[in-house]
Amino acid sequence: MSHSRVLADRIYPTEGLAADVVRIAAANILLVLCAHIVLPLPWTPVPITGQTFGVLLVAVLLGARRGALTLGLYLLEGIAGFPVFQPLGLQGPARFLGPTAGYLLAYAPAAFIAGWIVQRGAVPLRIYFRIQSNSVKLLIALMAGETIIFIGGCAWLASVMRLGWINSLRLGALPFLPGEVIKMALIIAAVGGLEFARGKNRNRSPLSER
Repeated sequence: MSHSRVLADRIYPTEGLAADVVRIAAANILLVLCAHIVLPLPWTPVPITGQTFGVLLVAVLLGARRGALTLGLYLLEGIAGFPVFQPLGLQGPARFLGPTAGYLLAYAPAAFIAGWIVQRGAVPLRIYFRIQSNSVKLLIALMAGETIIFIGGCAWLASVMRLGWINSLRLGALPFLPGEVIKMALIIAAVGGLEFARGKNRNRSPLSER
């Protein structure tokens, strides 16, 4: 299926491999910037960061395949030792042995599913849930992505870090829920603003500027 319904393609309508490289590179920069927004919490090994905001925004902008590809490349950069992850804790491959590895490993699947819902999910959602609002569809995509990320993160804490599921939920999910709600609201607002700006520019005629 074509990528034509993805917001990044409507904002930057150029087609071809070079255009996709530009989109993915810009998304990668966004991810790195978001990762470096970090606030440690003294009672949990998992800090508050802007990473989930970046992951989900990339997913809804680029769609399923390119969103997942962007996150896969981002993780490879981290494994190679580039400073792309949040700066607390070990860097490089050692990050994937620490408490936040489960979240990182869930990023690409979360981006794929969230991007798929935004890109292709309108028809089945309308059939089964009678949903026609793009904002509602976007909210469902974001919630699905968030769920995958937190399942991956808590499963890692519970099994690999041996914290058990109750402690993993208490330390790896519950403290972050209010912040994730704010992040989802910001993404919905950002997407709405980009759509509005795009529509306004598209409808502007040369005569109206004279």
